[in-house]
Order: sequence, then structure tokens, then C-alpha cells
Amino acid sequence: MTITERVAYLKGLAEGMKLDKESNEGKLFDAVIETLDDIALELTDVTERLDVLDEDLADVEDVIYDFDDDDDDFSDFYGFDDEDDEDDGVYEFECPHCHETVFFDESVFDDDDDFELECPACGAKLDAVFEDDDETDEADGDDKE
Repeated sequence: MTITERVAYLKGLAEGMKLDKESNEGKLFDAVIETLDDIALELTDVTERLDVLDEDLADVEDVIYDFDDDDDDFSDFYGFDDEDDEDDGVYEFECPHCHETVFFDESVFDDDDDFELECPACGAKLDAVFEDDDETDEADGDDKE
């Protein structure tokens, strides 16, 4: 039995007892039952709102936590394909000002060394430093033949 149903039952009991609403006891019972009725209605309203919020939160959780790396929706959601990070032409930087991780497609880089990047999060200018993979591999002693 819900709280609203229980309050309705109490109202019925009070009416069945034919309490005199003009007596002190009758006024008290009537006020208590009306207060309980208001509380029950408010509680029902709050419960309904919490249910809606819970559903909305479940939708957000689905977007954030329930993706599969092999799912096509992952690449569509983030705007790039994460299958092969080295060869896909997407570069990752950490902004030294706001410390956000930002991604740039290789199309933003010119053939010459005179290009400027701007952090999409805070608007600060970024300096990009690239290392040649072949030089890095040779320095590590990993000659690939």
C-alpha cells in the first residue's frame, strides 16, 4: 500500500467515525490528515521527478560508459577512428595552459614549419614538436628491417 493510499484510508476511517470537526479532537484529526495528504502528494511528486532524473542519468551513463571499442558508434561519437592511432593522422596534445588533452587532424599542419595551433578549450597558442619515428626507433636500438 502506497503512502497516498494509506492517507486515503485514514481519511475514510475519520469519516466513518463521524468525528465532529467542530470539536478540538476533530479539528486536530482533520488537520493531521490534511497535512499527511499534502506530504504524500509532495512525496509522490518528488518520487516521479527522481524517476525521470534516474532515466536521464541512465541515458548519460549509456553514452559515457557503455560503448564498445569495436562498435562503429565509438568512432562516430568522438569524430575519429581509434583503430590505428599511429597511422590515422590524428595528433594528441596536452595544452600547457589548461591541461586539456586536444586532438588535431593532420590536415591542420602545413608542409612548412610555420604553423600555429590554438587550444580549442582555452584558446591558448600551442607549440607542436614532432619526432621522426625512424630517428626514435634508431635511438632506441630498434632498427626495423
